Amino acid sequence: MAFSPVEAKKKCTELLCKWEAYLKLPSFESFVEFAVSLSSFSEFLQGKSLSGLHRLSHGLEQQVLALFDAADKHRISQATLDGLQSRIEALSERVSQFVESNGQSMEQRRVHPETDAASDQAPTHRVWLVCNTAKQWQGLATKLKYFNIQAEIYPWKGLPEKAEEPSIVMLDTQGMSPQKVCEHIKIMRASFVASKLIAHRFQDDFNHVKEALRAGCDYCFAETTPQSVILAKIIELCSTEEESPYRVLVVEDSLTASKSIQRTLQQSGIESLAVMNPSEVLTGLRSFQPDMVLMDMYMPDCTGVEATRVIRQHAEFLSTPVVYLSGDGDMALQVDALRLGGDHFLTKPFNPVFLNAVVKSKIERYRTLRRSMLRDGLTGLFNHRTAKERLATAVNVAGNTHGRLAVAMIDIDHFKTVNDKYGHPMGDEVIRSLAWLLKQRLRKGDLVGRYGGEEFLVILPGSDAEQAFDVLDRIRRDFSLIRYTFEDTWFDTTFSAGVSQFFPSTNAEAMIKDADEALYDAKNSGRNCVVARG
Repeated sequence: MAFSPVEAKKKCTELLCKWEAYLKLPSFESFVEFAVSLSSFSEFLQGKSLSGLHRLSHGLEQQVLALFDAADKHRISQATLDGLQSRIEALSERVSQFVESNGQSMEQRRVHPETDAASDQAPTHRVWLVCNTAKQWQGLATKLKYFNIQAEIYPWKGLPEKAEEPSIVMLDTQGMSPQKVCEHIKIMRASFVASKLIAHRFQDDFNHVKEALRAGCDYCFAETTPQSVILAKIIELCSTEEESPYRVLVVEDSLTASKSIQRTLQQSGIESLAVMNPSEVLTGLRSFQPDMVLMDMYMPDCTGVEATRVIRQHAEFLSTPVVYLSGDGDMALQVDALRLGGDHFLTKPFNPVFLNAVVKSKIERYRTLRRSMLRDGLTGLFNHRTAKERLATAVNVAGNTHGRLAVAMIDIDHFKTVNDKYGHPMGDEVIRSLAWLLKQRLRKGDLVGRYGGEEFLVILPGSDAEQAFDVLDRIRRDFSLIRYTFEDTWFDTTFSAGVSQFFPSTNAEAMIKDADEALYDAKNSGRNCVVARG
């Protein structure tokens, strides 16, 4: 979990304050504020992969949303309020238990804290493998440790009674009936509110999987699932990256309306910028770089559709979602608005919870599209073009701030032999494993791109060549220890790397050239080494 558990407690306290405010002054407006706060908290828990807590909050959220009409007419019965109170108290108690048992700051659990260049690495994650036969999981546990994931193997009847929750609990369900598996999942879910639950060797049947998911499981793997797939899923779940806050440009000529919209967005952690004049929309898009636009339909001298058509004249904004807001429910108008460049239509007065849900779903899809354009499909790293663009930006920043910057080129040794001898799927696994290792072992501010084939570009802002050498050489040693199983045998592989350092007289291309030449030296020195040019 890449955040302090205290953050969950703080957000839960905010929710309790909204609920108490509603009980003291049971108006529709205060009920809406409570509902928005609950929705925001539920999304927070989901985004932080706190599965058990999210299930509790989501169930409560569904009940609250179903009460909107009753709240508007002040017809929520006392029995219903008492029921809500009990569920809110239960959620708050589970959050408190989670904070108490997971109170150690994640900032204290860093890997290799001895060098500046490694002081901001990703925290170690913990995974419990629950099974009756430990031997079959030793290989997986060994592989996981190279990616900062500590695997602990326990028998079904030997789980620790008091322990900090692991990131993942994987249950080996071999030989169990689907009903028995669901019973175990329910027990586990009651005990582990924050962990992801995985059922392995589960019967691959639609209804059985549906019941397991309903019981509280997050993922089900069939018995035939290769261990490499399980490894990939565990690494993926432990490698969630912190996203920047969602950003919305509000185009609204009414100051009152724009303030109301911004306040609603802020309650869900969404940043916003408001412009009252449609002629300022392009300036706002370029300066604020929003993920989407909330556009009023009717403004003086310009309709929302006309403003959107102007936006769509600019290639860089072709994919930016535009959601219209209007008090006019004319279906023909809405259809035309969508045909002429819009993505959604909301009628005023809007439900704040629904508005935030629409905004977040549109932004999530927009960011997914952008990621597919910027990222390499096999590794999830930046692609060649994006990596070079990020390096150019890093060089400009270093030049303007007189900062340090190091760049490394990495190449997997004898990779053609791996493909020829073990096949391209195994070659892909080797590439992915190096990508995962780099993402796990580098700092949050470092950037990694797949430069091409088995070549990687690493950008380390704030580091000089010596520091970069120390970090990459450590990763090199660990990468060489990874064993890849193939049929009845195994193999390992290594990489070579060249490092260059930023000087005021160099540019991005020169740094890549210097790193390439250092990489060439590393290859000529016998491979499986790092050469740095300071």
